[in-house]
Amino acid sequence: MGVAAVLATVTNAVSFMFPPLLPLMQAQFGLDVSASAWIFTAATLGGGAGFVLLPRLADVLNDRTTALLSGTVLTVGALAPAMGNSYVTLLIGSALLGFGSSAQLLPLGFLRRHLPGDAISTAVSVLIMATGSGTVAGMVGGGLTVKFLSLQSFFFVLAAAVVATTVALVVVIPSSKPESSGKIGIPGTVWMLAWLTLILLALTQGLLWGDAALVLLLAGIVGGVAWALVQRRSSSAVFDVKVLKEPFVKPACFAAAMFGCVDAGFLLLVSYYTQTPTAAGYGLGVDALGTGLLMLPFALMMFVGGKAAERAVAKGRKGAVLVVGATVCAAGLGWLAVAHQEWWHYLVGAALVGAGSRVGYSGSFAAPQMVVPEHKAGMAAGMVGTLMAIGIAFGAALVTGLLTVATVPGTDVPEEYLFTVGYVITLGFSLLVLLVTLISRFRQRRNRSTTRTTTRITPRPDASVSSR
Repeated sequence: MGVAAVLATVTNAVSFMFPPLLPLMQAQFGLDVSASAWIFTAATLGGGAGFVLLPRLADVLNDRTTALLSGTVLTVGALAPAMGNSYVTLLIGSALLGFGSSAQLLPLGFLRRHLPGDAISTAVSVLIMATGSGTVAGMVGGGLTVKFLSLQSFFFVLAAAVVATTVALVVVIPSSKPESSGKIGIPGTVWMLAWLTLILLALTQGLLWGDAALVLLLAGIVGGVAWALVQRRSSSAVFDVKVLKEPFVKPACFAAAMFGCVDAGFLLLVSYYTQTPTAAGYGLGVDALGTGLLMLPFALMMFVGGKAAERAVAKGRKGAVLVVGATVCAAGLGWLAVAHQEWWHYLVGAALVGAGSRVGYSGSFAAPQMVVPEHKAGMAAGMVGTLMAIGIAFGAALVTGLLTVATVPGTDVPEEYLFTVGYVITLGFSLLVLLVTLISRFRQRRNRSTTRTTTRITPRPDASVSSR
């Protein structure tokens, strides 16, 4: 449990370290908003691939081998920008770090496999606490390191932490046989990332590339439709479509994607606004560490929200958890749409968004786990995690494209009103979760009512026929 907690802490720190550092990276490498945001998007797309492949590898190979693989990828991902110190190596490293950070799902699988039933609830509590700790470390640690050292030194420190964690994992995780057999579906995963990247490029570069962006968008949509058709007939599909037919799984997966959009939109809007120099006519003029501290309530409330949601999910109230999470997120984003000019505005908004999104993720990840057998635990977690990553990438691309619509004359700084629009759009993702969840609950209740009615009116078999 202790080593699993360390893994969850390090991988979640990797997931949340990029947003506060983006304005710094933009200034250091002479980038615009769109180019710097692609550092975050590359990490997210890498995470999407990792969420598909790593849990599946844990099912097909074993937990120890998969932990070693993810640790190796994380190490290479940290060393690439540390040694290369360029925008290209930073993009490559971000994608590899995103892929390796998907190892945050591995503890859920190997603890479920190696611990007795009574210990699982304790393990889940430990992982939730570690997730909160990792979020704090990612948001504050990166800014703290670059304040006193440099961006290059930060990646060397990260590489050392990953190596230590990987060694501990390999030593502690018990040797085990594979839980299942079959193909992993790497071609399908690569194809999925390809059409997603085309769509995201079109969203972020639309104003700059003009008609070329429309061609990319069309190609991405066509590629996505073809991918879905092929996957339905594939023997090594990325996801098990049968799981989506189980009660409440589709709304939970949709909610995971929407909460990913919420988090990405929130993190980017806060990072760019708070680090905008006051000379632009707005902004707080803080550094990466200051942004991380302002978003600290987001990380802390993710921990509190996870603990609260855990008890509700254990009682089978997945729908209620999603409704509460979406409502709290909407309240936080509505607040920020109106009040984001002062530092304390962010403390309030960050707390609400952090609590709501964590509650929502708990419900989203729990729904598939409650309907799949143990040997498919990794696949189920990876399915939800991938949709969450897709949501993060989409939300980041949408907000990035929005912030390039208009700039302050003579600068590359977005116009202030775009941040208000961004918060309103992000709030819309929360409302979509509410709508889809409530519709799903209504349909389930109607189906149960129809089933009970049919059962009551079904005639009993004739006694003479039964005796014969």
